[in-house]
Amino acid sequence: MTTDESSIPGTSTSTNSYSIACRNRNDPLYPSRFDFKNLSLTSNGKAADKSQHLVVCFGEMLIDFVPTVSGVSLAEAPAFQKAPGGAPANVAVCVSKLGGSSAFIGKVGDDEFGRMLDGILEQHKVDNSGVRFDQNARTALAFVTLTAEGEREFLFFRNPSADMLLHESELDIDLINKSVIFHYGSISLIGEPCRSTHLAAMAAAKKSGSLLSYDPNLRLPLWPSEEAARSGIMSIWDEAHIIKEFKGRVNSIEVKAVDTTGAGDSFVGGLLTNLASDINLYQDERRLREALFFANACAALTVTQRGAIPALPTKDAISRFISEASVTNHG
Repeated sequence: MTTDESSIPGTSTSTNSYSIACRNRNDPLYPSRFDFKNLSLTSNGKAADKSQHLVVCFGEMLIDFVPTVSGVSLAEAPAFQKAPGGAPANVAVCVSKLGGSSAFIGKVGDDEFGRMLDGILEQHKVDNSGVRFDQNARTALAFVTLTAEGEREFLFFRNPSADMLLHESELDIDLINKSVIFHYGSISLIGEPCRSTHLAAMAAAKKSGSLLSYDPNLRLPLWPSEEAARSGIMSIWDEAHIIKEFKGRVNSIEVKAVDTTGAGDSFVGGLLTNLASDINLYQDERRLREALFFANACAALTVTQRGAIPALPTKDAISRFISEASVTNHG
């Protein structure tokens, strides 16, 4: 199973990887990266002391409306299925469903959708103490069109939505300080005040010794222009220890895709679950490949159902799936 995302303007992408040692991608505007293996993750004495292997995810949570049939336009879709989503929230739920410890920091509207999303975090045992509610803005909505193969296009209803209005004063710094891994995307960089809040949260996580995990997650229609997207996404590139970069090959499990929504988030969640519990696994290629295969299997199982959070696998489901699956070897 492979997943494809839109590339950052002016760069190329390959499929299905989480780049542990990030390199220059043959583009002068992509900076050279340090090797993850050269990091001393416990050099400040903090990472080793963090409890519960906590993964804290920062960013947006929203409602996806997914058509009940594939291969039609939004106007042609006979009905839509409501599904909770938002990449950072998806990762938080995935980690928890896989048996890990996770928390979400973000803002939703003080409306029925926002309360529903908060309840879903609680239902899946994600720490929701960092969730804030905005009385003056609505929870973001996204309508998703699916091709016959399950690939997606998005129509967003926000600007501003509540997730864009999170202020630095609303951050739960204590929660960030507890994280072994602090994970975030790029959508929270699009506008103020959330951009400044995002940067402050990253700074707090870095100061506390957390590993920084970054999913560029390009959604071009949300940015003012391609250049704004490119410069915004690249503006924090050098801060991350791990970047979802789509580079490299690992063994996969072939499935029939119904809906690719959440596939990348499931992959990220699968990898971060393993990394949070074994922070030095990247030092052993065999263990790293096992973790990447597990992450790939999480993504494969996710695309067999509609929606993001509803399709994310549990620990038991992924164990059965792997034991029963036919594996394609990519070397």
